[in-house]
Amino acid sequence: MTPDLPFPNFVVVLIFLWSLMAKGVALWRAANLKQRNWFVAILVINTVGIAELIYLFKFSKKPLTMKEIRSWFSK
Repeated sequence: MTPDLPFPNFVVVLIFLWSLMAKGVALWRAANLKQRNWFVAILVINTVGIAELIYLFKFSKKPLTMKEIRSWFSK
C-alpha cells in the first residue's frame, strides 16, 4: 500500500534529484575551498537544495557564476 501524495510521484523524484545535485556541487566546492563549517552544515541539514544554492552563489569564497555552470555543459 502506498501513501496518497498531494502531487505526482515524478515530482518527488525531481525534488530528490535536484537536491542531490545541489548538495553534491556544494559539498565539492566547500571541500575544495576548505570551508569546513559550510561542508558540515550542508552535509547534515536537508533543505532541498536551498542552503546549498545560497552557499554556492553568495557565501562561497569563490561564488559560483552562470558562466562557470555553462562551461560544464560546453565541454
